[in-house]
Parts: sequence; structure tokens; C-alpha cells
Amino acid sequence: MWVYLNDRFVKKEHARVSVFDHGFLYGDGVYETLRTYDGRMFLWERHVARLRRSCELIGLTLPLSDEAWTPIIGELLIRNGLQDSGLRLTVSRGEGELGLDPRLCPHPTVVVVAKPVVMYTDQQREQGLELHLASVRRNPQLAQSPQIKSLSFLNNILAKQEAVRVGADDALMLNMDAYVAECTTSNIFFIKNQCLYTPAVECGILEGITREVVLELANEQGVKIEEGRYTLECLLQADECFMTNTGIEVMAVSKIGDCPIGQGKRGLLTGELQKVFKENVNRYLGPCLTALDA
Repeated sequence: MWVYLNDRFVKKEHARVSVFDHGFLYGDGVYETLRTYDGRMFLWERHVARLRRSCELIGLTLPLSDEAWTPIIGELLIRNGLQDSGLRLTVSRGEGELGLDPRLCPHPTVVVVAKPVVMYTDQQREQGLELHLASVRRNPQLAQSPQIKSLSFLNNILAKQEAVRVGADDALMLNMDAYVAECTTSNIFFIKNQCLYTPAVECGILEGITREVVLELANEQGVKIEEGRYTLECLLQADECFMTNTGIEVMAVSKIGDCPIGQGKRGLLTGELQKVFKENVNRYLGPCLTALDA
């Protein structure tokens, strides 16, 4: 496996970052995850814009232009023999002396990793995933903006640990006001009486790009949509529920804690949105990166 590290491609076993890197020491940095289909990036412009935003919010200068990432990612896909992949772009504050002052780090560290996508079977998508209601609350917005895709991920990790301990697939997190927020790496939607609901940005969620796409597609299909603040009780009384992120796309939720959602499996509208998403993926893809030199 090849990895891009700063200005070169290196084998996985040689991809090493300094123990004095502030990303390692303090979680001082940001990242972005995205997907390729047949060697084509899914909504690259939105992803790189979000990466820039994350950098700006922590006062970190992004060392590469938007255009400079493309040949790097294309080469990485070719070296790893990948067409359908999950990509992670990481930018840390970089190596520096001990201390919190960002000025201690003159050069950011850049890492790009590409790996095969985890594929879910039709049966898994029909059955859906089970969620655990985490006791850990989502970080309040005034403490750390959820619009920063930060390397400091301990809040989500603690919730994920709870889910693992009880055998659930993932954890659902509430915000400090006890409203539904999001899962550890996914946005959440629910359906009641054919209306699609999802927590508003004001609930302290990350504005997921797959979330945006689902809202766009649902609107095109004439689905009634509402974004707002919702209690756990509203969610548990839903007819259907699903999660969205780059890797899972649209994934049904069958159960939260001991409470089945609807019929305890994928609902009709969730299935329709899965289908519509698949049918429209191509319209969101850029040029084929693995054929740039052909």
C-alpha cells in the first residue's frame, strides 16, 4: 500500500510522522474524507471547500492549492490499483517544539491515504444497522465548532466505545440540550408520515456532504423536508430512520437501543432514497483520475 506523505509517495511501512508533530501531540489539525467511483472523485469541489474551511477555522494555512491535490490523488489510486476507494486527506499543524503555540510549527504535515471501500450487501442494507444511545453528549458548539473536521476526535471515540461494548453498530449522540445530533461519523435522518426530518446545523452537527446530496435528491423527488430540533422521543416514534456519510452512502437504521424503528428494517422511503442516490451518483463525479495520462 502506498501513502502520500508531504512531498512524496512512500510505502505504508515507511509512512512515519514525527513524535513532535502537533497533530499527534495535541490533535491540532484537520482532515477530510471522500470517495471515488471508477476513479472519479465524488463532489471534490465541496470536499476541498470544507477542508479549506476547517483549516481557516483553526488558523492553519493549507499548503496545497485545490488543483494540486488532483494529480496526487490520481497517482495514489494508480499506485494502489484502486478505482472505488475511500480517501482521507489529513493536514496537521506539523512538527514543532512542545507547547500549544501554533507558531512553533513552521510547516504543516500532509498525508493522503486511499483504501478499498467497505461494501455492504443488499441484505445488510435491507436489515439496517443497530444504534446505541450514547451517554456521551456531542461537544457544545461554543467549545469546539462542529464545522471543524478536527483530528481531536475523542468525543466521538468515547461514544463509539459505548456502542462496541453493547454490540451495536454505532452510537447516536444527543447534544447538550438533549436534542438528537448525529452518530459518531454519520448524519441521521428519520421519516414520519412520509416527511423527512433531520437535525438542523444549529443542533451542533457537521454539515455532511452526503447529507446535502440526500436533501437535494429528496427535494427533487417531491419529498417534504424539515430541518429542526428533535427529541429522542420523536426519533424513536419514527416510521423509518437512516444514516448518511461518504462510506455508507444511505444506510437504514433498524433499532436504537432496545427500540425497533418502524418495522425494524429498511422502510419504503429509505429504500427509494438509496435507489435514487445510486442512480444519481454519476452527476456528482469529476473526471477519471486514473486515466489522466492515457
